[in-house]
Amino acid sequence: MTDFVAMKCVACRVGAPPATEEELDSFLEDHPEWQRTDVDGVPQLRRVFAFDDFVTALDFTIRVGRLAEEEDHHPAILIEWGRVEVRWWTHKIKSLHRNDLIMGAKTDRLYGEASE
Repeated sequence: MTDFVAMKCVACRVGAPPATEEELDSFLEDHPEWQRTDVDGVPQLRRVFAFDDFVTALDFTIRVGRLAEEEDHHPAILIEWGRVEVRWWTHKIKSLHRNDLIMGAKTDRLYGEASE
């Protein structure tokens, strides 16, 4: 088990190695709500978070945005009434990087805090 939530994102450059299959498998085992998906040939991590109303979903979205700014790694976010879809991938390498796994784990932590 890798403790992705305890890690920090690192600057990623074009040509940086993508996350290994072992890292991805470890992440998905510990965070089964996330799905590996492919959008226009680019691997991504995707999860939909459920909420009771729009305001709570919006608050979560803002918290994810603040986290993204802190880590300097930014997702695609779609907010709707009662749900927020978050997708992580690394634009510079057009793939999944360890940073995406870190941010997925940290996004889960934010969701857990929102549910308390």
